[in-house]
Amino acid sequence: MWGGAAAVAAALVTLLAANPCAWAGKTGKGEAAVVIAVSPAGNDHAAGTLQAPFRTLERAQQAVRLANEAHNVDVVLEDGIYRLQHPLVFHARDGGRDGYRVCWKAAPGAHPVISGAMRISGWRLFDRARQIYVADTPPGADSRELWVNDKLASVASMEIPRSSARFTTQGIVLNGKSYDRLARLPEQDRLQVVSSGFFTLRISPVEKVDGNTLVMQQPAWQNNLWGYDTIEAPFHPELAHLYLENSLAFLKQPGQWYLDPVAGKLYLRPPDGVDVNKMDVELPRLTVLLSVGDNLSALTQDLEFQGIRFSHTTWLGPSGNQGYASQQSGSYLAGDDPIYPSDPIKSCARGCPEFESRRNQWSQMPASVQVSAAQRITFDGDIFAHLGQYALGIGNDADATLSATGLGASDIVVRASVFSDDAGGAILAGGVLCDAHHPGDPRQIDRDLIVIDNRIHAVSKEYLDNSAILSTYGAAPIILHNDISDVPYDAIDIGYGWGIQDPGGNSNYRNFMHGYRYPQNPVYQTPTTYRGAVVASNRIHDAKQIFQDGGAIYNLSASPGTLITDNYIFDNHGRIALYLDEGSRYIMVRRNVVQDPTGEWLNINTVHRAWPLRISPDNTATGNWHDSSKIGGLWTNYQNDLILDDHLVVQGNWPNQAQQIMKDAGIEPSAGPVAYEEAQPDERH
Repeated sequence: MWGGAAAVAAALVTLLAANPCAWAGKTGKGEAAVVIAVSPAGNDHAAGTLQAPFRTLERAQQAVRLANEAHNVDVVLEDGIYRLQHPLVFHARDGGRDGYRVCWKAAPGAHPVISGAMRISGWRLFDRARQIYVADTPPGADSRELWVNDKLASVASMEIPRSSARFTTQGIVLNGKSYDRLARLPEQDRLQVVSSGFFTLRISPVEKVDGNTLVMQQPAWQNNLWGYDTIEAPFHPELAHLYLENSLAFLKQPGQWYLDPVAGKLYLRPPDGVDVNKMDVELPRLTVLLSVGDNLSALTQDLEFQGIRFSHTTWLGPSGNQGYASQQSGSYLAGDDPIYPSDPIKSCARGCPEFESRRNQWSQMPASVQVSAAQRITFDGDIFAHLGQYALGIGNDADATLSATGLGASDIVVRASVFSDDAGGAILAGGVLCDAHHPGDPRQIDRDLIVIDNRIHAVSKEYLDNSAILSTYGAAPIILHNDISDVPYDAIDIGYGWGIQDPGGNSNYRNFMHGYRYPQNPVYQTPTTYRGAVVASNRIHDAKQIFQDGGAIYNLSASPGTLITDNYIFDNHGRIALYLDEGSRYIMVRRNVVQDPTGEWLNINTVHRAWPLRISPDNTATGNWHDSSKIGGLWTNYQNDLILDDHLVVQGNWPNQAQQIMKDAGIEPSAGPVAYEEAQPDERH
């Protein structure tokens, strides 16, 4: 049995389950809550009672501020869609004050939706032969996503064989007469190149088409040309794909769409079997629905969201000249670099010292729902569906937050919620910049995140390189009893930094990659904030659908006290299940069950060329069950990387202990039904 931090977390969540919307305040404990009611059919000039509800969430927020100093407050949302024109921003005055708490929750039996989209109607036939319809949109309205009947639709695209593409520092030269037509396309600056590699998904917008050359926008293109798994030199190019997207000329398949913001026209070929006169088409207008937290000196606190669906956002960053030069799970390069190589295709397609100078300067994808500079924030029984990037961001870097105050998230609980049909991953916790791993202010440390009993299914549908759950730097993140399925990349990633920020640095990074020659990359002598993670009793299946790199459960860098235990991983597409990547230290991998006979059940990156330097030592895998004999990396006494009490299962003869772990993994019965019925609630006007 596992215990410690995980047992404490389980006890806490059991308490919360028994007392929903009931953080125990200093003076608010046991007191009846003031009830503020909201309904799409309400009136903001009404009293805000259950009999006379307000109409908007903003009006309810104003009423909360008058009551939360002396009372617990419940904001009750009636059924319907609450369409936001601007993000809802919660500061210290919006949470529980003086020991009280504030809970925003669905009315009994209701399924309220907070949406950042407008509904598109008025469809008319545009091209009978191609079965394309058109509708009007507000001029200037732009989006990277569109949802049709609660399903993420695909933007119009065409695949380009890599054998037909020659990459230059200015763009892509295409070989073949079939590409001559591209130079005649209108709205050429709406085109974008999308590339899937070994572990990255990269997006670079086109400036223009000059003959047979796609001239790319900068600096997006240059940032996609250097580093690792680059757009022109992906690891294992035979597995990579290259697409040209976002033109009306490419719109040929059912479910595809194209948006012309200048003309204010949305073109759509409806999915097969969908009645054009009855379909619900949602065009997102907002990037952020909810921003919780503003100031490290005045934390937003004691705030809960229960039974609410968050839907319909878009992140337009990749459509601009920065593109999306992905590096790892939502982190990307932006801006110009003063020491950028003159020809990165020749000198830096597999890394170079100049690229290493940027390690502490990556950016993060902003999430649809954001929490930072906050404590005791709970999401319980919510639905994060149909969102345009990472769904929930917790304690991310300042540049990824609407408030511009990053990190500083503590005692955050995400419980019994559903994440589904999202363009990006489910949960992005922690930052990647210097203040995340070595904060200048101790208040910046992310700590005590609990992610428990959630169902995560069909996420990272556009940003394929997003982990379903990524927790970077932070103290004691706990991820347990979740069910994660249908994801293209990793299910759970913990840690960050490849050991570069750990005490004494990374000898591989110093001796072979020369990254410490730059003053912006100091050698730290103190540990990072990452420690004490628990990944336990998760049920992970149908992960690793696309990318070869990474693992269903994956760790980066040192983390004293970290435990990966009692997880059940199956149908992993013959790829790595448990992966300790570069710099991993002090990790215990215990009592996991891996059912994937053609895959690699365990892997460690000890960096073969630098193995005498002991890059990833002091890890133990003990008491695991698996039906594959494949192991990656150097598990040796010299590294003190040990495999103990190991159990290879043959012919499906799983012993009772393994079967019990299989049975117990995933969502606990006490969490109740954790599901999402994909049905649009009635919209009242």
